[in-house]
Amino acid sequence: MLGNMGNMGNMMKKVQKLQEEMGKLQEELKTRTLDATAGGGVVKVVINGEKQLLSVKIDPAAVDPEDTEMLEDLILAAVNEAIKKVDDMMAQEMGKLTGGLKLPGMF
Repeated sequence: MLGNMGNMGNMMKKVQKLQEEMGKLQEELKTRTLDATAGGGVVKVVINGEKQLLSVKIDPAAVDPEDTEMLEDLILAAVNEAIKKVDDMMAQEMGKLTGGLKLPGMF
């Protein structure tokens, strides 16, 4: 019986260490930036790991006053792609840390 308690204690220590490492990694990932483009690069966005949009660059050739809907679609596509990249980065980095272990409430 005592052997099982010792194993449980060791497992809890490992879980606590994993939680600390995950917290540190999440903070580090928030500072990373990623970019995404749409329309062959006419719209470029930069986003950070907290999914905050940092910049939007639009090639003047993409600005057609007669077709603002196309520009709006390009911006949406670039932003959505950037958000997907953040999600993928987070999942990949957390997967490295957890060895692919799926933890409830974590990605």
